[in-house]
Amino acid sequence: MSRFEYLKLADAVAAEIASGALKAGDRLPPQRHFAYDRNIAVSTASRVYTELLRRGLVVGEVGRGTFVSGEARRGNAAPPEPRGARIDLEFNYPLLPHQATMIAKSLEGLERPEVLEGALRPATSFGTRAARTISSEFLARKNWVPNPDQIVFTANGRQCIAAALAAVVPPGGRCGVEALTYPFVKGIAARLGITLVPLAMDEHGVRPDAVQKAHREAHLSAIYVQPTIQNPLSITMPAERRAELLRVIEKLGLVVIEDGVYGFLDDEVPLAALAPDSCIVLDSLSKKVAPGLALGFIVSPPRLRESIMAAVRSGGWTASGYAFAAGQRLMADGTAAELSRLKRIDASRRQQIAAKHLANFEIQTNPKSYHLWLTLPPHWRSQTLVAAAARRDIALTPSTTFAATPGHAPNAVRLALAAPPMEQLDLGLRTLAGMLSATEEDFDSTE
Repeated sequence: MSRFEYLKLADAVAAEIASGALKAGDRLPPQRHFAYDRNIAVSTASRVYTELLRRGLVVGEVGRGTFVSGEARRGNAAPPEPRGARIDLEFNYPLLPHQATMIAKSLEGLERPEVLEGALRPATSFGTRAARTISSEFLARKNWVPNPDQIVFTANGRQCIAAALAAVVPPGGRCGVEALTYPFVKGIAARLGITLVPLAMDEHGVRPDAVQKAHREAHLSAIYVQPTIQNPLSITMPAERRAELLRVIEKLGLVVIEDGVYGFLDDEVPLAALAPDSCIVLDSLSKKVAPGLALGFIVSPPRLRESIMAAVRSGGWTASGYAFAAGQRLMADGTAAELSRLKRIDASRRQQIAAKHLANFEIQTNPKSYHLWLTLPPHWRSQTLVAAAARRDIALTPSTTFAATPGHAPNAVRLALAAPPMEQLDLGLRTLAGMLSATEEDFDSTE
């Protein structure tokens, strides 16, 4: 069979995976059955399966069979859409049991025609003076209060990332990122024509010497970092590392794009408190309130504000008037702050459940975080565990999703703890612990 023909067969299987006809965790037939069904040689079936493995669409274990992997295709810049798994440990959207009631109370009156009329009008990237003032007070932390005139708005946190990158990194330019980073930044950078350069990390976060090395070799325009409750590793940079990193940044004349979306779970102030002229702070309401009421905030140094506003306008990333009106009410009456406080308590409780079930395994986390990093025992591979968990209706995220460089992912998975109800979280983590404890002899086999 020609190369073109066996690739056509691989493409056909890939199309079934993309359409959802074959789902994560589904087992493909043994190669000899695949060959018989399609009237091809077993050697050709082997080439098809090898191609599917190369693309990252399937995972295989000797004696177990071949399964659809947890990723839609190799090199995905971000996880797929939520798949509706019964126990979702993949997507980190903290939703408290009674938060809808709290939000509804805050938004009472917004449906009145005279109020709604204003909320439905077009909005701007800089909002209103009232919106900027309320947002400044809401975002303020100990020793850091953003100037209202430095705030630019978008519709969500991802659009904040896109606008900041577009404003400070030219097409064809380079931006340093943590070696394991927020997945969506990869897709955003690719669409903007920006190359991401992985920065080595240690237990305290990005290493300053790695920034120097990357800039020397690749001439960076900026770095994108998550200094507080980093995703996926939950690292919060200590004060000494923050100061050391900023000394390097200022020496090299770089811009820091600081993603603070999980910062509300800790008490650390942004890097911008130490270097306001070098740091762009990004935040949103999606984690603090709800993903359906997202409003993105960019706190910009004065020298970059016009460029960021232009990027927001040209990208079509301006928030809607309704998002402004709803967000302004939630921040002004204290509802957003109270939800943030309650979610800190909720995250801590979920970490306690995780600690109980995963005490015998290698995990990296923060007791204040909504996620953790689980290094797998030698007899499990990341993609294999994701596929096996999917067969048990548990959704996980493999390490490859977070790796800034394809092929350089550790043998680990991220567990997002925020979404499942407590009893489902307990069940899911207990099930995973049982799977991780299993030996090769306990695995099911196909042939």
